[in-house]
Amino acid sequence: MNTHRRLLATAHTATTALGAAVALGVATALLAVVQASLLAHAIASTFLGGAVTASLAGTLAVLAVVLAARALVAWAAEVVAQRVSSTVKADLRLRVLTAAASRGPALAAERSTAGVALLTTRGLDALDAYFGRYLPQVALAAIVPVTVVCCLVLVDGVAALTVALTVPLIPVFMVLIGRMSVARRNRRWAMLGRLATRFSDTVAGLPTLRAYGRADAQVAILGRVTDAYRSATLETLRVAFLSAMTLELLATISVALIAVGIGLRLATGNLALETGLFALILAPEAYLPLRRLGAEFHASEEGLAAARDAFAVLDARVATTPNGGVSIPALLAGIAVEGLSVEQSGRLIVAPADVSLVVRPGEVVALTGPSGAGKSTLLAAILGFTTPTAGRVWALSADGGRVDITTLDQGAWRACVGWVPQTPYLFPGTIAENVRLGAPAAGAADVADCLERVGLIEPDANPDRVLGEAGRGLSSGQRRRVGVARGLLRRAPILLLDEPTAGLDEAAEAQVLAAIRTEANRGAAVLLVTHRPSAIAGADRTVAVRWSATTTPPEGGQQ
Repeated sequence: MNTHRRLLATAHTATTALGAAVALGVATALLAVVQASLLAHAIASTFLGGAVTASLAGTLAVLAVVLAARALVAWAAEVVAQRVSSTVKADLRLRVLTAAASRGPALAAERSTAGVALLTTRGLDALDAYFGRYLPQVALAAIVPVTVVCCLVLVDGVAALTVALTVPLIPVFMVLIGRMSVARRNRRWAMLGRLATRFSDTVAGLPTLRAYGRADAQVAILGRVTDAYRSATLETLRVAFLSAMTLELLATISVALIAVGIGLRLATGNLALETGLFALILAPEAYLPLRRLGAEFHASEEGLAAARDAFAVLDARVATTPNGGVSIPALLAGIAVEGLSVEQSGRLIVAPADVSLVVRPGEVVALTGPSGAGKSTLLAAILGFTTPTAGRVWALSADGGRVDITTLDQGAWRACVGWVPQTPYLFPGTIAENVRLGAPAAGAADVADCLERVGLIEPDANPDRVLGEAGRGLSSGQRRRVGVARGLLRRAPILLLDEPTAGLDEAAEAQVLAAIRTEANRGAAVLLVTHRPSAIAGADRTVAVRWSATTTPPEGGQQ
């Protein structure tokens, strides 16, 4: 229910649309009453009068107008709902993408790129069913049955009592079936995300898989994941069909009870024909919105699951100041990490655990430690992408002052940091365009200089050479060095590098380390994550990063 409330609060137009849906629901209910009255009068007049009269022709003309009005009201409700859906989807997409960008590598540890892409495309597109059909039907389900009962009370108390007693049965069964479908809905959405991630990873790694003869094995795994998603979809459809059958059966039995009662009273002369026809025609209108509500609920389930995931991304933002925070010290003099620890959710460890270090301009400090100790997480905390469980990161100034980075304007702070991740991503375009991502205004000479410093020279590293997706056309070592060149081009006062020489031969490694040392000599404070002995030997200091077991019990209270 919280997801429903948050969806309605996502955009102010949603509240306006709900009001419009209520107004259109009232109009639909009143038109249904008028339609039933006109039909009953026309049928009774024809049956009792035996001939078509001018009065009957007028009644049929008015009936045609009422039917057209009902169609117009239904169209208006759908148009309003679709416009609200478009507004809410656009707003959610922008907020989710902004939140994903603000979390950086911290989000990548929780969700794959394919998962985020699925969420912001097909996932949020599924909200059309929620706003376009389910939400208007909620208004109709609340208004139409009450209106029908009130009208029936005035003409046929027995039929009104029957409707009043049987209508509540449908929501009861809807709730029971809805609870049963929640787990299946969530499982289906999770399986779709897993399928998207597996497919994306397989396509990205296809050249490597083919080189090592593992492509067929991955195809088999992809087939199993597809089968699991198909099974989850069929389970969801079974519940949807069960729900539809149950609601239709309840509505049919209820209308049959009303019809039997009306027939008996017509046979005994205790009820006028027109009154009986009016009650018989109007009674099914009380059940129709509820039956449709059950069907539209199942149609909107995927959108609700996607909305829940979108809100989870929004709620997990790091506790930093996105903009408008404290200004960066005029003379930035390095960084200090004080007692920093990050508790890894779901792993029951703290990694890193109680790390303290200082990096001054002109220094190269190497972070060492076993895999999984939290070295990359430490860099993410310095960038403001990860919120530490304990400890702080300080920006140092030349006058001896320091500022907590969580209070800084994050855009301005990250503009002062050059960051090279473990696997730099290269976008389709030229090598120069990829290097310039860190400094869009840099000239061609600066780009060529940075490429040459990391050992990339023509013809293989022609700055105008066009690359494919993920840097296709370059070797893994060349892609890594393009990432280092991108970090060097920023000329940032703080330079963070995560395994910049991994996979490089000795000659290439020496060139990259020399370029890093040159950057430090120019005044940059360099923090280098590495396992390579030559990189450690070339650093001014080393800081060992360790992890420790957490004392916090896992979710659910079990150890």
